[in-house]
Formats: sequence, C-alpha cells, structure tokens
Amino acid sequence: MRNIKGIFPGVFTVGNMFCGFVSILYSFDGEPIFAAWMIILAGFFDALDGKVARFAGSASRFGVELDSFADLLSFGIAPAVLFYNLQIYPLGKWGWILGFVFVMCGAFRLARFNLQQSKLQEKLPYMGLPIPTAAITLVSYTLFCYEIWGTLRFPKALITMIIAFSGLMVSGIEYETLPKFSFSDKKNKIKLIYIFVFLLVLIINPRLALFPFGLLYILSGLLKGAYELFHAEKQESMA
Repeated sequence: MRNIKGIFPGVFTVGNMFCGFVSILYSFDGEPIFAAWMIILAGFFDALDGKVARFAGSASRFGVELDSFADLLSFGIAPAVLFYNLQIYPLGKWGWILGFVFVMCGAFRLARFNLQQSKLQEKLPYMGLPIPTAAITLVSYTLFCYEIWGTLRFPKALITMIIAFSGLMVSGIEYETLPKFSFSDKKNKIKLIYIFVFLLVLIINPRLALFPFGLLYILSGLLKGAYELFHAEKQESMA
C-alpha cells in the first residue's frame, strides 16, 4: 500500500517535468504563448506534488531530489530557452550568457533549498526567491504583453527582471510560504486573503493577473528585507 501511495506525488513531479520539456519544444517551434503556458502549468503540478506527498504519507528524499531536477528543467532551462528564442537577449548570440546565469542561479537556489529543508517537513520562510515564482513571473510577463499590445514590449525591462530575479534566487532575502487553511493567525489570515483575491482575479483574466501578482509577491520580500534591515540598524544605533 505504501508503494502505491508513493506513486501519486511522483505523477505530479513527472507532469511538471513533461510540461517543461514540451515548453522547450514549442519555444523552438516559435510558439512562445503556448510555451509560457506550459511553464505555468508546470508550476501547478509543482505546487501539488509536495502537498500530495504529505497527504499520502509518502515522504521520501528521492521525491525531493526528483522534484528539484524537474524544477530546474521547467523553471530554469525552459524559460531561458523561451526568452532566447524570442531574441530579447542583448549582444546577439552572446546573449545566451544571460540565460545561463538564470539557470545557474536557479540550480544554486534548488541545491541550497534541499540542504536547508525538505518540502515534506514543516516549512520555514523561503531563503531566496523560489525558482518557480521567478520563472512564472517572467513568462507571465510575455502573456501580459501579448494580451495588451499583441507582442512582447519593453525587452529591457524583461532583461532587468531576469538579472534581478537571478540575484534574488541566491540572496538571503526571506519569502513567505503558502498559507495554511487556518484563520487563527493574523499573518496567515492576510496570506489567505491574498491567495483568495489572486484566484478570483485569475479566474477573470489569467493573462493579466499572473504577472502583477507575481511581481507583488517578489517586491513584498524586498520590502520586508529592507524594513528588517532598517529596524536592525535603528536598534543598533539606539544601543
């Protein structure tokens, strides 16, 4: 029975990996919109695999490591290939270096996460920007632009985000985890309200909702880090 239970989270992990692979194929075929949606769908599978594993009681180190390989494919390599084929990188063919930096930082982020904590344990705040959030926010910018202007706009802004998100993934800035289904804690209640509003707007127009909400989450970590740094320096000056 335990072996059967262990299959379920693996199905979602393989689904994550499959979406990343399909995204790469469609990027080479010149279908950036479909490629972007495949990365977003991979994020859906990635969000479920850990929860299914905890629910099924089939936690394993193997599952955690396999999930990291899937994440690197779907949220590291696939977005880098997508943007390379959109020709948004500077310096012509030398622009692949920017894509490699994003993949490399994502790999470091995943390796550090595996050393610090397991998805199958009680989650602490994320150390550094999670690679799925970085990737989905970037590719959703593509959807956002195509929905409003019918083409990719402001490539320099996208390049800036790629560089910034790469740095944030390997930074020491803390990011909040997904909330529990409980209203007993004020902080958790705020996170639940944020998720509810996000899902509501997502249902109305997913192309316009994903990017601003992802960017808001990323900025929240920066603001929280800046506030904590300012507060710490203020306490030191008063000591």
